[in-house]
Amino acid sequence: MLYSLLFRHVIARFMDAEDIHHLTMRALRTIQATPGVAPLLRRTLAPRDPALRVAALGLEFPGPLGLAAGFDKDAVAYEALGAFGFGHVEIGTLTGHAQPGNPRPRLFRLLPDRAVVNRMGFNNLGSADAARRLRSRRRTPDSTIVGVNIGKTKVVPEAEAAADYVVSAERLAPLADYLVVNVSSPNTPGLRNLQAVEVLRPLLTAVREAADRAAPDRHVPLLVKIAPDLADEDVDAVADLALDLGLDGIIATNTTISRDGLASPSSLTKETGGLSGAPLKARSLEVLRRLRARTGDRLVLISVGGIETADDVWERIRAGATLVQGFTGMIYGGPLWAWRIHRDLSRRLRASTFRTLTEARTPKTT
Repeated sequence: MLYSLLFRHVIARFMDAEDIHHLTMRALRTIQATPGVAPLLRRTLAPRDPALRVAALGLEFPGPLGLAAGFDKDAVAYEALGAFGFGHVEIGTLTGHAQPGNPRPRLFRLLPDRAVVNRMGFNNLGSADAARRLRSRRRTPDSTIVGVNIGKTKVVPEAEAAADYVVSAERLAPLADYLVVNVSSPNTPGLRNLQAVEVLRPLLTAVREAADRAAPDRHVPLLVKIAPDLADEDVDAVADLALDLGLDGIIATNTTISRDGLASPSSLTKETGGLSGAPLKARSLEVLRRLRARTGDRLVLISVGGIETADDVWERIRAGATLVQGFTGMIYGGPLWAWRIHRDLSRRLRASTFRTLTEARTPKTT
């Protein structure tokens, strides 16, 4: 309640959205760099209910809710973010070359819709910089599970995209708990064209081979992240391709270029970029159900888009999601958002007829 009042009456009225993000990241970096602070927070805020644990991708997640890519772009605060209650943190999107992203302003809040529009454009310091930082990561039973999301450098031609992804995969696969190929951001020209299966197949094959070369001693789980704006038949085609190639999973969905369903159209809704938050909820759930019907339990499905409450997480789990991610929900919900969701989800689970989240997941339909 206190954060909600602060956000609406101070932060949202007087602070630029990207500026507050940078302030938040500086605070998180300080927490991560100060000995003892992140472990103390983790003991207080991390999910502790054994019934919430999820075994997936060869890992054991302490809770189903993770932080989606886009918040910790350069792998500078993942342990601090995990300490605030996220079951995993996906860093990135990282590209083969450092790039500044699109000109500012490029991040906009749509308060009445509990939504955000961004056209950041994969601003990041590059995969080599992140790899250097991740090499110093200490892995312990309590450390944060870190996924790594990779994308295409803007200046790289579409015909050379696979090679660009391979560069990042080779650098980051040995350091990632899982790897994600992002072909679905609307903010890099031509990127979404890579979702066409005739283009996506060789790209994913090249990344899989690169990850295997770079990390020959273990299988690095590989997932692909898709857009909500794909036609249903294209969602099916990507699902079939993922099964055919032996991918480990699909993340659905990224932001949308649609502006349908906004409760209060304003000048901000005309800003170009990807829309995230509550308006994405229905389509994200629809895509999840379609993927589940197509793949059964043969793929790990990570559902993202419009997650705000424990009820939203529960609905995604019941619809077949293995894990769930949020981003915009934390912007509106505050630093204790993940902790609250896992707390409320634990209560919801214990009030149900299921003993674990795995039992609650809808049985496969194929």
